[in-house]
Amino acid sequence: MQKAAKIILGIDPGTVVMGYGLVRSNGSQLHLVDMGVLRLPAHKDGHERLRLIHQKVQELIDRFGAGDFAIEAPFFGKNVQSMLKLGRAQGVAIAAAMQAGLPVTEYSPKKVKQSITGNGNSEKEQVWKMLQHILQLEQETPAYDASDALAVAVCHHFHYQTAEKINGDISAAATNKQRRNKPGSWEDFVRLNPGKVRDM
Repeated sequence: MQKAAKIILGIDPGTVVMGYGLVRSNGSQLHLVDMGVLRLPAHKDGHERLRLIHQKVQELIDRFGAGDFAIEAPFFGKNVQSMLKLGRAQGVAIAAAMQAGLPVTEYSPKKVKQSITGNGNSEKEQVWKMLQHILQLEQETPAYDASDALAVAVCHHFHYQTAEKINGDISAAATNKQRRNKPGSWEDFVRLNPGKVRDM
């Protein structure tokens, strides 16, 4: 039985620009739904920007009916203040997804690049070129924040494709083991053990 398609929302968190990308995952098939950025006004204070991030994530979930939420985990930098702000932005986006009842998964930037290009140190341009190939896109990215978010969504799709295959293989192996260990009929025993049966 074919599984129902699901929408995956990927987020590249930021305090000035937040990228988002959505894909429709249907088995092994993957299609672009939407991608873009939320530009946060520089004149707004930090709390207002967080409110706008929360509002945008809620809007994307409601508008497209997202069923899974994936977000890029902030990398550790030397600027502590920037890291704190980025962590807040990520936390607010996660809170919006959890409020909507979506399962949340975080991926490191290196993991995302590795899953898309096979190289955890790929440049943004290389990631986008590979996304164009995977999703058969001719358009250009509106911003690398958007394509980074799209990469997170595609990474999530690949991750769960692999997990489902492993679970399927484990389930099949367990079923086969049960069949092998299932007691056979008396006829099977006689056929397999002719020397252990005597006429009385």
